[in-house]
Amino acid sequence: MKPNHTVLVTGGAGYIGSHTCKALYTSGYIPVVLDNLSTGHANAVKWGPLIEADIRDGPAVADAIKNHKPKSVIHFAASAYVGESVQKPEIYYQNNVCGMLNLLQKCMENGLMSMVFSSSCATYGIPEKLPISESSPQKPINPYGRTKLIGEQILKDYAHAYNFSYSILRYFNACGADPEGEIGERHDPETHLIPLALMAASDPEREFELFGTDYPTPDGTCIRDFIHVSDLARAHVLALNHVLAGGENISVNLGSGNTYSVQQILDFVVKITGKNININQRSARPGDPPELCADVNLAKTILNFKTSHSELNEIIKTAAPFFDH
Repeated sequence: MKPNHTVLVTGGAGYIGSHTCKALYTSGYIPVVLDNLSTGHANAVKWGPLIEADIRDGPAVADAIKNHKPKSVIHFAASAYVGESVQKPEIYYQNNVCGMLNLLQKCMENGLMSMVFSSSCATYGIPEKLPISESSPQKPINPYGRTKLIGEQILKDYAHAYNFSYSILRYFNACGADPEGEIGERHDPETHLIPLALMAASDPEREFELFGTDYPTPDGTCIRDFIHVSDLARAHVLALNHVLAGGENISVNLGSGNTYSVQQILDFVVKITGKNININQRSARPGDPPELCADVNLAKTILNFKTSHSELNEIIKTAAPFFDH
């Protein structure tokens, strides 16, 4: 890889996008962020220029490509709240599907013929068996998962018709924050388990809503595969290198293979912070699988990817400073 290759990063002001921009910069790339800042933060863009624009704004996308001449695009920009996707599906089809189509069209018109795509384990729905491999059936159970699966299918069709190159990355539970403390996790509303647990630990008046305690798991709470955001970011750099080196088109899971239950996370937060959490037990939410776990062998084989920050202790310790208030 030659240093100082420019890369267009849509949604680069968001949580995973901003961590990936740091990883890109430290690997010799210049990340050019295109973000409408509807959920991202301008002050999280520290490693390259920020273009404040929507991916559905064709002229803005075209200008970004013409002016900065990126070698590839990493596409994060999307709406990503599962619950909201059920209540307002039109937002998800507009942003995630129409946005993808517009971005691809402008890429192709301007000779940009490769993409690393931010997908999700939500494309699998409720798994038939564990761990979930890339060949598992993709049967999403909400509009968010469906729009991500449509995005994957669009990419595959463009690859077949136009020789477009891609790496599709299906994330499991992203968590933690930059170990050097430069950027962290900031969502409004916050829906992720670990931030909510840390926020409840820092405020005795705040309740933590625990959805479901009678799952068929050892402690009755859901089990998930957690991967540190800095590990995720590094995987994007590896996937980008793979695309730029002319590697085969790939679809890979990004998880740690480490699973923890909701109760284990709560217990660990209490241990780390020394503060109690006020738990409000609620009924299980429909469609929440009892357990999700990634088969991580393909990412290891193709991208030589393995996690280095995804032990629970480091996840909680890096996340905690952003929620201790």
